Parts: sequence; structure tokens; C-alpha cells
Amino acid sequence: MTQTHITWIEGAIVEDEVHMSIVELSQAARTPEELIMSWVAEGVLSPAGSSPEDWRFSGESLRRAKTAARLTNDLELNIPGVALALDLLEEISRLRNQLQRQNLG
Repeated sequence: MTQTHITWIEGAIVEDEVHMSIVELSQAARTPEELIMSWVAEGVLSPAGSSPEDWRFSGESLRRAKTAARLTNDLELNIPGVALALDLLEEISRLRNQLQRQNLG
């Protein structure tokens, strides 16, 4: 008898032109608004707007917030640790892209 395994993958494509409020970002990233405000204060996220009521987050902010949430929950990093880890992950990605371009050229 053959067994069939089904894997369900859930995802969403969010364009950079999409702008979310802090409430929408909190729901999409499954993260408390208070933590998002802490990430903004630390520089992890950079919303447009002058106050939490006016903040608008891009699709890139959603990606960063989801990664920050994983770092916080899985690795138990504090807020400055999340900021540093995100910077290092982005630098690694930039360097990999640079290597790929050099190897293709």
C-alpha cells in the first residue's frame, strides 16, 4: 500500500507598494504591537509617518517583522540582538548576490 504525504505551504506575496498600519502589520506578522513599536525604536523597522497611529509599513517591513519574530521566538534574541542579526543576514544576502553576479559575468 502506498502512502501519500501532503505538505501544505502557506504564503503571501506582498508588494512594496502595499502600506500597512501597525495593526495590520501586527496581525500579518503575528506579533504584538508593543514589540513592533520596540523594533521601530531600535531601528529594526522604519515606517513612514510620525506616530504609531500614522505609521505605514511596506512589504519589506513585513518580511523583516516576520524574520524578527522568528529570531525573537526561536532564538530568544532580545531587541538589540534582533537588530544585529537582521543586519548580518542582509549583509550575507548582499554578499551572496555579489558573488553570483561576479560568477555569471
